[in-house]
Amino acid sequence: MKPVIDMAWPTDETAAIGVQRALSLRRVVTPLGPIRAIAGADVAYDKESDALYAAVVVLDARTFEVVEIARHTGRATFPYTPGCLSFRELPPLIQCFAKLDVAPDLVICDGNGVMHPRRFGLASHLGVIFDIPTVGCAKNRLLGEHDAPADKRGSRAPVRVEREVIGACLRTQDGVKPVYVSIGHRVTLDDAVDQVLRAAERYRLPETTRCADQEVNRMRRESR
Repeated sequence: MKPVIDMAWPTDETAAIGVQRALSLRRVVTPLGPIRAIAGADVAYDKESDALYAAVVVLDARTFEVVEIARHTGRATFPYTPGCLSFRELPPLIQCFAKLDVAPDLVICDGNGVMHPRRFGLASHLGVIFDIPTVGCAKNRLLGEHDAPADKRGSRAPVRVEREVIGACLRTQDGVKPVYVSIGHRVTLDDAVDQVLRAAERYRLPETTRCADQEVNRMRRESR
C-alpha cells in the first residue's frame, strides 16, 4: 500500500504549514462505504533518544480480531512541533503501510483530523496522501469549545470554533471521560462518530487505537 501523493517532506515549521494548507484543499467529505478491514496507527518514542517505533494494526471490522500487523523502527526526522505532528509520525507510518498485505477500508487515528488550527491534522494528512477514509479520535481537545455531553454512552456534543463545527465530543462509555472525534478524509462526522462507537464497545478508546498502542509499546520494551 503506497501513497497516491508523492511529496517531499519539509524540515521546518514554516514549510510544513505551507504543505498543510496546500494539501487541505484535497480533503473531501463523503459518506463512508462498506468497511471490511479497519486499522489503527500509532508511534511511540524512546525518551532517551530520537528512536521511534511505529505500527499499523489491521482488524476485521466486524469482529475486531487482529488480521495483520506492520511495524517500523527508525529515527525522528522532524522536531516536535505543536500542530505539525503528522510530519514527525507519517514517514514511519508510511513504511508500515507499505508492508501490509491487507489494505484497510478505514483508519482511525490517535489524533485529529479537521479539529486542527489549519483543519488538517494527522488523520486528514494520512487520508489525503493515501486517499483512504480516515477518522481522528483524540484523547484531548486541541481547540474549540463545547458543552458537556450527557453521561450515557453515545452522547455527543458539537465542538465549535465560533460557528464552525469541527468535531464531536463523544462519550464512548457511561460516565467515562469523552474522546474528541473529527473528520479525517472521505467520511462524514456522523460516519466518524458511528465508527468510533462501534470500535469502542468495551473501552473508552477504540480497539484500533488500543491495539496499535499496545504494539508500539511492546516494540519499545523489546528494544531495551
